[in-house]
Amino acid sequence: MRREGSAGPQSDHRQEPLRTEFAFELPRGFVDEAGTVHRHGAMRLATARDELLPLRDIRVRENPAYLSVVLLGRVITRLGTLPSVHDGTVENMFASDLAFLQDFYRQINAEGHTRAAVACPHCEESFEVELAGSRLGES
Repeated sequence: MRREGSAGPQSDHRQEPLRTEFAFELPRGFVDEAGTVHRHGAMRLATARDELLPLRDIRVRENPAYLSVVLLGRVITRLGTLPSVHDGTVENMFASDLAFLQDFYRQINAEGHTRAAVACPHCEESFEVELAGSRLGES
């Protein structure tokens, strides 16, 4: 009988440490009040709390589409040189950047990585591409 946490027969392989934060580059960039464009940022993995707390928000109750704005405001850990990122920041992003971040959120939280398996349309060879930090049309 194995105890929880005990090594099994396959334990010779070292596991990579859990990656909880992922870098990204916005397709257009967030423009702050001074006119500075912020494109490079990071997003952390969401917790159950991150997904549950926004459901109490009155803005989300009145408009369920606002859920992603509140959720992204919780999980984006940095964006350019901004001192903090919050739902107000996400509200003022371009629609293409919001769509990018929604897809990025789904990718890292559902799959646990930012790589996608693809096949070349010409030779049909399979390979992986890195989605993190890519701009629209480059992945």
